[in-house]
Amino acid sequence: MDSAGQDINLNSPNKGLLSDSMTDVPVDTALAAQTPAVEGLTEAEEEELRAELAKVEEEIVTLRQVLAAKERHCAELKRKLGLSALEGLKQNLSKSWHDVQVSNAYMKTSEKLGEWNEKVTQSDLYKKTQETLSQAGQKTSAALSTMGSAISRKLGDMRNSATFKSFEDRVGTIKSKVVGGRENGSENLPSPTGSGAKPLPDHTPF
Repeated sequence: MDSAGQDINLNSPNKGLLSDSMTDVPVDTALAAQTPAVEGLTEAEEEELRAELAKVEEEIVTLRQVLAAKERHCAELKRKLGLSALEGLKQNLSKSWHDVQVSNAYMKTSEKLGEWNEKVTQSDLYKKTQETLSQAGQKTSAALSTMGSAISRKLGDMRNSATFKSFEDRVGTIKSKVVGGRENGSENLPSPTGSGAKPLPDHTPF
């Protein structure tokens, strides 16, 4: 048995030792880090794609730098014009909402909701429910009107009843007695200039 196949047994005293042939093998780190080529691509095509990828990434970095510079310039112009951050936020929200409204997803959702609404309003169940609610409202109004008429009629009957008239006569009698008693009491009050008053003495100065 050669040295490369030795020490496979875990119970061997030399299980932690590597052979000289294994320790002398060089490790190419660049080759290990390199991504394996995609199947179906030649080396020339892979190099071309990698070059294009590097170019696109460089353009992305450049565009980000240009965008940051434009944003700083925009903020400086807003500061000079006296535009506050709140107004900018309102404009951004308004623009975002406008973008949402003109988006395909929003328009499709609105159309779908419109179709559902039309289907619901045209369905037999919706029509029956609407008719039932309308009839219930009419019945409720009629019941309230009938109740009001019954209450008014009942009050009229009470006013015309003998008991109510007797009570009204008693109240009128008590009122006339009270008013008459007040008038008689005012007539019996002594007058300060009446005949029963004694004349004031005439004090003649000496």
